[in-house]
Amino acid sequence: MARSRKTQQKDVVTRLSDKGEDALQRLSELPGGKLMLKAVADVRTGIDELATKLRRIDPLERRVASIEKRLDSLEKPKGKAATTTSRSAAAKKPASRAKPKPKPSSTGS
Repeated sequence: MARSRKTQQKDVVTRLSDKGEDALQRLSELPGGKLMLKAVADVRTGIDELATKLRRIDPLERRVASIEKRLDSLEKPKGKAATTTSRSAAAKKPASRAKPKPKPSSTGS
């Protein structure tokens, strides 16, 4: 009788996980192996924390995008009121500069 594909895949996965456990056990027996495994576990924890923080950023980005759209719609000129405002601002003359005072000439005789 032939085995089904699922059973064969389970066997392969089970065998790989058993081999992985054996390899980790051997690594922990090596000098410095426990320290290395601890470092790997710490890296994994850090990556998990980073992923959690990134998931919290997504809703904030959506909120910022919606606020930016609202701001853009408020900044766009609407009708005559906006055009008259821009015309009156363009019609204003810039403030004239005061003439600099002449420096006293030094007479050194």
